[in-house]
Amino acid sequence: MAGILERYQDFYPFGSDYPFVSLEEGNTPLIPAPAVAWHLGEAYNLPDVKVFLKYEGLNPTGSFKDRGMTYAVSQAKVDGAKAIICASTGNTSAAAAAYGTRAGLKTLVILPEGKVALGKMSQAILYGAAIVEIAGNFDQALDIVRALGESGKATIVNSINPYRIDGQKTGAFEICDVLGKAPDYHFIPVGNAGNITAYWKGYKEYAERGIVSNRPKMFGYEAEGSAAIVQGKKIENPETLATAIRIGNPASWGPAEAARDESGGKIDFVTDEDTVSAYRFLAGREGVFCEPASAASVAGLFKAASQGLVEAGSTVACVLTGNGLKDPDNAIKHGNAQLAKLPADAGQVAEFFEL
Repeated sequence: MAGILERYQDFYPFGSDYPFVSLEEGNTPLIPAPAVAWHLGEAYNLPDVKVFLKYEGLNPTGSFKDRGMTYAVSQAKVDGAKAIICASTGNTSAAAAAYGTRAGLKTLVILPEGKVALGKMSQAILYGAAIVEIAGNFDQALDIVRALGESGKATIVNSINPYRIDGQKTGAFEICDVLGKAPDYHFIPVGNAGNITAYWKGYKEYAERGIVSNRPKMFGYEAEGSAAIVQGKKIENPETLATAIRIGNPASWGPAEAARDESGGKIDFVTDEDTVSAYRFLAGREGVFCEPASAASVAGLFKAASQGLVEAGSTVACVLTGNGLKDPDNAIKHGNAQLAKLPADAGQVAEFFEL
């Protein structure tokens, strides 16, 4: 199967000899979530809601970032770049390093020290990126990337690169292709705010082409400790266990607000407790393992339902942005399993299992 740019090339200005840099990203599953739907009915009196999880953790590097990186790196190659550079909370660095390697480009990464989950850090290391950890946060790392990118010696592949957003819009195409329409509501985590921007762009383009007749209301959720858009101000020291959205000055702030306003949706925040509860619910009730930040979409759905913002009988899509294996520490810390260490004795093991 071809990658997303080739599959949806009618939505792009590619020539016949465009050098696609692809790992056959996209085509991720849209998983029905009957337990989430049941909870909406029981807890919030919302019968007949259909909930689907767009599981982006099955992209080649385990997150939605691959959708935008395939285009950003392909274009960097077209433009004659020798190196690409990014700031990252983890997923961007993994995708940049993978696609940079694929394209034969040097990948330069700036990370906030001690703020990147182990699974993501290990990816960038193994892919062979040149990595600098700074004593600062993501927003400071992005400031450095902007400054270095101005030299012209490396192409920036953060979501300030418009090709990133234009690649990520394909997630909306895929949701519509499966459902045969756009959902009524689209719930998504918000960190740097590029993804809510991209999905709205995709839904609009499908509607403008007449492929679907409706557009969803866009509901984006920041973490409480980094809720810059909600508070209407830059957060100097953002904090949340959801490392992927620990961003205090979103680069796509304005376009995210436009997506909210044009769609009639909302940008709000969820607490870390809300996020962990949804994270555990998805794993323990749906069998779906996502990274904590991903669960902000489902936590947001539950919050919106409690506020009377979701209609009974509607169709809802929640984006799970990254694979649970990205953050093994939180999986172990917040896991649902019963754990025990016992002697190698069948009787004691049977007793523990209540067999």
